[in-house]
Amino acid sequence: MYDKLPVPGRNDACWCGSGKKYKKCHAAEDDRLDQLYHEGEEVLPRSLIKTAKDIEGIKASAAVNMGVLDLVGERICAGTTTMDINEWVEEYLGAHDAVSADLNFEGYPYSVCTSINDVVCHGFPNKEDVLKDGDIINVDMSTIKGGYFSDSSRMFCIGDVSPERKRLVDVCHDSVKAGLAAVKPWGHLGDVGAAVNKVCQDAGYSVVEEYGGHGIGVEFHEDPFVGFTTEAGTGPILMPGMCFTIEPMVNAGKHDITIDRENGWIVRTADGSDSAQWEVQLVVTDTGYELLSW
Repeated sequence: MYDKLPVPGRNDACWCGSGKKYKKCHAAEDDRLDQLYHEGEEVLPRSLIKTAKDIEGIKASAAVNMGVLDLVGERICAGTTTMDINEWVEEYLGAHDAVSADLNFEGYPYSVCTSINDVVCHGFPNKEDVLKDGDIINVDMSTIKGGYFSDSSRMFCIGDVSPERKRLVDVCHDSVKAGLAAVKPWGHLGDVGAAVNKVCQDAGYSVVEEYGGHGIGVEFHEDPFVGFTTEAGTGPILMPGMCFTIEPMVNAGKHDITIDRENGWIVRTADGSDSAQWEVQLVVTDTGYELLSW
């Protein structure tokens, strides 16, 4: 087999833990993956395929992750500080037997990312960052529950937001929908990025190249990297059971970014233009995809 992982006998139990015989479970898919690999396609190892048990665990984690974002949506308003959001997150996670995947990840010091206006991603919660009428903010939430990881983010418009900012937020959301529509089993991951990028470019916006989505489930960041400036028909094959995020970061101006030299985390647009991001988590199915966290 292309990935050097064990292959059960046809009448043995399938490697996925379904309890079915291999020949009635993953044998045909494995043969197809092996054939695609030898035809020169980029095929990820089967170890990245999520089992039914994995998906059940991810959904339990995602229920908490989405619950946090629902809570933020109910409370956030002008006068909210981004540290308030961090405190809401920690309280909610503690009450639901879960922890933040962000906290202490590669040294990140908070439980959530709060990115306002020209902040592209990784914004630090801060008592001095008080949301005001007209702001837009991305709240990026990642949760660990029962050993499984979930990840999604939402944009929030504070009070009376300008038409220009509202359009940026809406176009970014539309681009995620276009990316989801491009998820087809046995298609290419590049199809997703190409669909996202077209929506953004057609609207006159640019997509950040350095950051993107990622595989996720049993680890926070797994393969593959999910870029959003890719070409259709390129990249890894979309295997049923692949779990990843779609999370374009869309700038009203140019795609160039800067990273805060002091903390090494906060990313801003280089030209000071606004930025928006929505994030969803999905698993590829035999017929398309299933949303897990949004």
